[in-house]
Amino acid sequence: MKRSELRENIFKLLFMAQFNSPEEMPEQLRLYFKAAEEGREDIVCGQAPTDRDETYMQEKYSRICEKLPEIDALLNATAVGWKTSRMNKVDLTVLRLAVYEMKYDEEVPTAVAINEAVELARRFGGDDSTSFVNGILGKVARETGGEP
Repeated sequence: MKRSELRENIFKLLFMAQFNSPEEMPEQLRLYFKAAEEGREDIVCGQAPTDRDETYMQEKYSRICEKLPEIDALLNATAVGWKTSRMNKVDLTVLRLAVYEMKYDEEVPTAVAINEAVELARRFGGDDSTSFVNGILGKVARETGGEP
């Protein structure tokens, strides 16, 4: 799978987590990957993931979940007038994934994390999602020394 497809699938896993309890998520992950194996392109992005892809997605999903308190604190401090509790769930999920990549994933350059986040927002968000996501991530990057 391409990195953008892996990222989109991780986005979908993180999105699901907002509607399921932590105890339900292992079963939800199992069902998600089963749908992938069955070729359910309406659910899973790209072709069926390899075992390596599944492992990568599960591990990155878990690492992001571990960092959510820190990520949300940063978003709450950065998004003036917006708290994570008020953000729409698509935008919040995109932001969480991008902030994780910007701060904790050394393999992903900041500009790539922002660009990919804007693309996810364009695909899954509302009319204002791309500018909202781009604005917040640009501010996060400037305030954390990640450029843009």
